[in-house]
Amino acid sequence: MLRLATALTLLTTLVSGAAWAGPPAAGPAAGRGTNILVVGIDSREGLSKAEKDRLHVGGAGCNCTDVMMLVHLSQDGRRASVVSIPRDSYVEYADGSGVRGKINGAYKRGGGPLTVKTVEQVTGLHVDHYLETGFSGFEQAINGLGGATLCTDKHLQDENSGLDLTPGIHNANGRIALRYVRARHTEHPGDLGRVRRQQRAVSDLLSRLTVEGALADPVAAADTARTLLRSVRTDAGTDVADLVRIGMALGRLSPERTEFATVPIRLFDNRVPGVGSTLVWDEERSRALWDALAADRRIKGDTRIQPAPETPARTNPAGIKVRVDEAGVAAALAAAGFSVTDTSATAPSRRPAGPPVIRYAPGREDDAATLAAAMPGARRQVVPGQDGYFDVAVGTRTVGVKKVTYDRNTLDGAPITGDHLGCLGSRARRAGTSPAGD
Repeated sequence: MLRLATALTLLTTLVSGAAWAGPPAAGPAAGRGTNILVVGIDSREGLSKAEKDRLHVGGAGCNCTDVMMLVHLSQDGRRASVVSIPRDSYVEYADGSGVRGKINGAYKRGGGPLTVKTVEQVTGLHVDHYLETGFSGFEQAINGLGGATLCTDKHLQDENSGLDLTPGIHNANGRIALRYVRARHTEHPGDLGRVRRQQRAVSDLLSRLTVEGALADPVAAADTARTLLRSVRTDAGTDVADLVRIGMALGRLSPERTEFATVPIRLFDNRVPGVGSTLVWDEERSRALWDALAADRRIKGDTRIQPAPETPARTNPAGIKVRVDEAGVAAALAAAGFSVTDTSATAPSRRPAGPPVIRYAPGREDDAATLAAAMPGARRQVVPGQDGYFDVAVGTRTVGVKKVTYDRNTLDGAPITGDHLGCLGSRARRAGTSPAGD
């Protein structure tokens, strides 16, 4: 009964607040396919102290959208594209005021209608349906389904959300699932890492519902849709029949036909007086994203949205400190963006045979891979007790230095299909399955 509710509630992750009265405001002309804006409102209104303590949401709410996802169902029903819009995105509100701020503030200024109008203004897309739900509704829906599948290959801890998840695959209850999708201070900090975890939770749930055939029966889907309306608010233009169509469309899709992405970001810490730290979209790439959805095209594989660099880097070279014992290589690595100390003055007179050797401390494998990508053919050597620097010993073989491309969007927000995003395609599956709950 709660399965459709859970699928769509997971798309909202965090929310609370009342329904709004009007249909989606007039905006861009409707395109091919169906667009559903799903938001989560950061509000503690109506929650008792006991509920706040249980859900670990004791802080003050902002009465703003904390989560925002735009779901595009293709015209032929063979694909769904889920795009997360980070809450700190810096935009102009669509109320004619000319005021700019974080996109999550549109709800506080004008509720659901202004939220819809603002999303339509900044994306150029028409919003056909609008959904929002609540903290406790999320928990209840997960518990009603029998739990949510969560996976990680590293220990995830976040004091703010209360998350403490060990490596492996877990069948989590609603309380733990809520902490998982709310966590912002884990291995990939900030909103991009958090929305990727939200996308993974959604992908795994949809995969599970598809395998079970939980949304394939129109009679059962209608019954579930009516249940959904008790915990998920909609605009006046969205009824049970719409929710049945949405649920059945999602239920027919295999993981490889569901795409997940986050709006490409150009500036990750754009400081605005009176607003704070904001995210500025990459204008060309985000426009390509919205254009693809408007044209009902796939977003994965579109190099205008996610360019394919010649030499991709796992980590930011600017944060990698390197000591290099040959002046030319040191200069080339510095030009490629690494933090370089030239130690050629103290280099040995006789070079080691072969290509360069990169020596580094245990646990720095990702940074070592970035440095090795810039020095094709270099050998890597782990040295216990090594300090925070990478030491490059240039050998007798000539080395060419390549400029690497680090794109944070690739790590946390690049278009990806559900079969590669979810737990079924995760390395964490090899770590085993365990329960996670009270």
